[in-house]
Amino acid sequence: MSSGQESIFSEYESDTSQTSKLLRKFKETPFVPLGMAGFAMVVGYGLYRLKHRGDMKMSLHLIHMRVAAQGFVVGAITCGVLYSMFREYMVKPKE
Repeated sequence: MSSGQESIFSEYESDTSQTSKLLRKFKETPFVPLGMAGFAMVVGYGLYRLKHRGDMKMSLHLIHMRVAAQGFVVGAITCGVLYSMFREYMVKPKE
């Protein structure tokens, strides 16, 4: 490898632990863990409510839970994009 290519990958090779890579990624994009946690909460709530759904059909219950989980994830992604745009264009000092 040439010396130019070694300098490009040195930043990524310095963090050898998977948890340190994951924590670094979460610091760069804070809404990703929020979306993942929201998705897990909706799925957990859906499984809990599955037992107490009353006379609602199973397919209708699953459709509602899928839409709620997808809505939470899309909302978190949208907030993350807006946050990164705000941080990039509003807070970042102009050169």
